[in-house]
Amino acid sequence: MLSPKKVLHRKMFKGRLTGVAFRGSSMSFGDFGLKAIDCGKMSARQIEAARIAVNRKIKRGGKVWIRVFPDKPITKKPAETRMGKGKGSPEYWVAQIHPGKMIFELAGVDEELAIRALTLAGNKLPFATKVVSRRDMI
Repeated sequence: MLSPKKVLHRKMFKGRLTGVAFRGSSMSFGDFGLKAIDCGKMSARQIEAARIAVNRKIKRGGKVWIRVFPDKPITKKPAETRMGKGKGSPEYWVAQIHPGKMIFELAGVDEELAIRALTLAGNKLPFATKVVSRRDMI
């Protein structure tokens, strides 16, 4: 699963997911893409599950680009622990997703197969997505 090799701070504030994505909102590599239309946090497990779904559907026919990376640690205190005594230890990593962010891109497959594969990947994610093509972006 994806996680950073090295980080400056082990623990981060929760923060708020507001606004829309400007960076990473256009199609850069492929012909078809999966774009977020809601805010959300996407864990490394969800990224991996969506990637596997796309690769199985296209049967390694095309090229897939993952445009997000989980770089924010989510901490958790152990079960049945009293309050206080500091912040919990990092449990997993998430990527913060804003509306408009391109999550996956796909090239080298026909349109029908690309739409089916990216729809399948979108079903694995905890927020609403839509499939876009390069000709829709122009």
